[in-house]
Amino acid sequence: MRTSVNRIVATVFGAVYVLVGLLGFAVTGGVGFLATEGGLLLGIFQVNPLHNIAHLAIGAALVAAGMAGVRAARAVNATVGAAYLLLGIAGFFLAGTALNILALNTADHVLHLASALVLLAVGLGAERSVGRESIA
Repeated sequence: MRTSVNRIVATVFGAVYVLVGLLGFAVTGGVGFLATEGGLLLGIFQVNPLHNIAHLAIGAALVAAGMAGVRAARAVNATVGAAYLLLGIAGFFLAGTALNILALNTADHVLHLASALVLLAVGLGAERSVGRESIA
């Protein structure tokens, strides 16, 4: 398999999100599964158990896509990037309400938007000139 920007970004982001998901459980003891306020990861990112599971699932999807090939990595990078863009924007409106089932805070919104920009830029922009038949 060939190395590509999409595969590298998917694998690295995926590994980081899996790690964040696992570390999140260390700070969410006693926090309700859908609590609107959670434990603080790294002192600034608010998480609850559902948020941790979301990080694990997204991380696993990114790692799997990165290992599968360029086409899969591009698709998952763009899809996760689009989802994070929506979540980053919606999060500003959800915080402080009963709909904030992921216990999002401002630091989360900023990180989700930053992740969205990188994943979308790579997923939509990198390796566009590679022919379909050469993408693994």
